[in-house]
Parts: sequence; structure tokens; C-alpha cells
Amino acid sequence: MPKHQDQTRTAYDGVVDLYASLFADRLETRPFTRAMLGTFAELVRDTGNLLTADVGCGPGHLTAMLHDLGLDAFGLDLSPAMVDHARRAHPALRFDEARMESLPVQDGALGGVLAHYSMIHTPPAELPSLLAEQARALAPGGLILVSFFGTEGPEPVPFDHKVTLAYSWPPDRFAALLADAGLTPFTRLLHDPASERGFLDAHVMARRP
Repeated sequence: MPKHQDQTRTAYDGVVDLYASLFADRLETRPFTRAMLGTFAELVRDTGNLLTADVGCGPGHLTAMLHDLGLDAFGLDLSPAMVDHARRAHPALRFDEARMESLPVQDGALGGVLAHYSMIHTPPAELPSLLAEQARALAPGGLILVSFFGTEGPEPVPFDHKVTLAYSWPPDRFAALLADAGLTPFTRLLHDPASERGFLDAHVMARRP
């Protein structure tokens, strides 16, 4: 496992309870994010393939939300402690330890992939191969929704995330990487700053042709 993944796993293993308490109800104050998740779920349902992976699922609260929105959702996370917490919090749902770079699904199996601030710790040079793996796992017509910290500059910006090193991305640059991975970006939303650093909340949705 690359060093940065080992560091990320260790960092999240150490903050499970705090992280879960901070984020379990956070969407109650984020109407734009809720709207994007609801739209994503509706479009995945329209494909007829409900199987959806919440990659980097953390404590599983968004996996449960996708399930409530009618999807056959399951969660994957690098952190075994997060997976254990998610299983205890949502015993009716499936959660597995896995890497986003190597999804435990067959080619074209998924109707949807949700990556909610879970790709932010990936070094920029490694992001293209990570996105290509999501494209591999999606069925034709399947959708991916990626949420991340957006920046207005031309290049991704590293910063000290409260858990471990992370990167903010120019939305246009991120959308171009999705296109390079064989996906078709068709919706994006930028809204109020997501942190005291002034980064925007950014959401990009793409479809596998």
C-alpha cells in the first residue's frame, strides 16, 4: 500500500468517534449537498441498476441515505475502524474494507458511485488512475458523483486537512480528469465556502457512456 494511503488509514482509524459525531447530521445544514445527492439517486434509479458504491464511506451515514433514497447501496472504506463503526451503526447494510484504486466489483457492475470528499487525500498524480477504476466499475449509463473542496486557481492546492493532508481542486480541472477517464461530466455545483480556508463546496456528476 502506498505510504499516503497507510497514513490516511491510520489517521482516520484514530478519529472514528469524533468524525462520526461531527458529520452524522451535517447534511441538515447543507441543502445544496442534499439536493445533489437526491438528484444523483434519482438518476441512478432511472438507469434500472440500483447497485451503488459509497467509496470512502466513513461512518456510513451517506450509505444509509442512499439506501433510504431507493438504491442498493453499500459502503467501502480504507479504514477498518470506520468500516467497523459503519457496520455497528447500520447493521442492515453492507460495508467492506477496500481501496478506491481497487474496487471489489466486476467490470460494469455498478449503477452509481458516490465519492463524497473521499478523493481529497489522493495525490494529484494518482487521481487519473483512481478515476479510471471508478469508470471500470460503472455500467454503461451509470453515474458518479464526486464532491470535493474547490479552488479558483489553475492547479490543485495541498492543505492541512484536520485529519491528514488533502488537496483542493479547480472544478474545471477535475471535470477534465473525469472526461479523460472515459466519463462524461454533465452537472456541477459550486456553493458556499466549505471551510475557514475559503474553499468552495464542489460537486461534479458524470456518466459512463
